[in-house]
Amino acid sequence: MTLHITGDDAADRLLTDDPLALLIGMLLDQQVAMETAFAGPLKISERAGTLDAAALASFDAEAFAELFKATPAVHRFPGSMAARVQSLCAAVEQDWDGDAAAIWTRGDPDGSTVLKRLKKLPGFGEQKAKIFLALLGKQYGYAGQGWREAAGSYGDEGSYRSVADIVSPESLTKVREYKREMKQAARA
Repeated sequence: MTLHITGDDAADRLLTDDPLALLIGMLLDQQVAMETAFAGPLKISERAGTLDAAALASFDAEAFAELFKATPAVHRFPGSMAARVQSLCAAVEQDWDGDAAAIWTRGDPDGSTVLKRLKKLPGFGEQKAKIFLALLGKQYGYAGQGWREAAGSYGDEGSYRSVADIVSPESLTKVREYKREMKQAARA
């Protein structure tokens, strides 16, 4: 399994190989292009010299925000998103012993349990948690019982609703079209 979200081989490899990178990418996926959000963990890793949850959580907050501001910026809201990433890393360190994958692997949890765990993380509301659960199930090898049901419509097979469905440039285009339609419908 190799993820193809960013269009950048190194960024996609990090997302594939490091569960914390994937979790951080999902956290950053708001008000920026998906590719930008999910490329963020590589920028953070390169600039901070690590992608260890404890190290990032304890990084000097001002210095960490500066890493986010460096060109190209990690996110269009560098200060607030740097703080959110640090909060997420602190939760992963404190609640999951620094192991992001434990959120979906510890105790062989079913889909609804993983969804509850995700929703407890800083920055993960209902929708973001469902999208991430769908990403785990569709592309990351998570096979917990009932994950599709827990992910709601994001778990639907053959859908193109979110990052969970991006496996190629063509699927990225379909996801973008779906999101554009949803925004237009919301305005109407």
